[in-house]
Amino acid sequence: MSDLSPDDKPWDIHRAQSDEIAKIYDSIGYDGYAGRISECAQLLTYALKATDDGEVKLKLREARFCRVRHCLVCQWRRSLMWRARFFKALPEIQAKYPTGRWIFLTLTVTNCEISELRQTLKWMNAAWHKLLKRKEFPALGFVKSVEVTRSLDGTAHPHFHCLMLVPAGYFGKSYITQAEWANLWQSCLKTDYTPVVDIRAVKPKKTPLNAKPDPLNKAMAQAVCETLKYAVKSSDLLADPKWLDELTKQLQKTRAISIGGCLKEFFSEDDPEDLINGDIEEDEKTDNDTYLFFNWSTIVSRYKKTNAKRI
Repeated sequence: MSDLSPDDKPWDIHRAQSDEIAKIYDSIGYDGYAGRISECAQLLTYALKATDDGEVKLKLREARFCRVRHCLVCQWRRSLMWRARFFKALPEIQAKYPTGRWIFLTLTVTNCEISELRQTLKWMNAAWHKLLKRKEFPALGFVKSVEVTRSLDGTAHPHFHCLMLVPAGYFGKSYITQAEWANLWQSCLKTDYTPVVDIRAVKPKKTPLNAKPDPLNKAMAQAVCETLKYAVKSSDLLADPKWLDELTKQLQKTRAISIGGCLKEFFSEDDPEDLINGDIEEDEKTDNDTYLFFNWSTIVSRYKKTNAKRI
């Protein structure tokens, strides 16, 4: 498929990785997950769409996803859907809060044993709710995500990424320095150490005189992608079967992304049901669409064009 559409090369990468995840799950006794992941996105239906400049692109129309949390195809598609959901809402958010600014906050704690991950996340979430109640907390609304990385010694490093809308006055008398954020987070955690905290402004792109502001500037796109990326890296999921086994248990029925404050008005924090339409601007199906079908080949680890259509 990547021969026809280089932009769709990630399909081959993520689908091949999902085969590896399925093998690991099969080896550690998750037969149900292994079977579902093996059948995930086996056949993709694409429409050929002509752009205004005459270029022809592929538009995904149909696929069946397993929705297993650590399936690398589904994890990738969820991240795309979350990003599309946010970017679609962004113009409306900025229209209602025209002077609002965005900041990107990362909150960490020291590493924990993978067997203690659920309890650690519970503690971190309790501290986050305390932080929301602090008078210093500046955000009008926020998107918060959980990321877990695997350290070389096998411990887990859970941390929060938070994209927050703040009033313009935040960058005046209400400004909170990195050291002050660290102290606030330490106070809410009640730790005897100062946790690592990163805070940065999402700087708007300068636009030419009389040009309309572009809400999808590079800085904003990077912040959104960092906030709404995968909860666990593919390399960490594939590194150690025992670690994946325990991670699966520890993260079961936990929430990866939450929305708060004024942003609840603009989009839902429910997990995306639709894993197909990941574009910011969706187009409508027409009777004139030409369809192509791609079937996953485990032998060559690529999607290959086929004439077979799922019935």
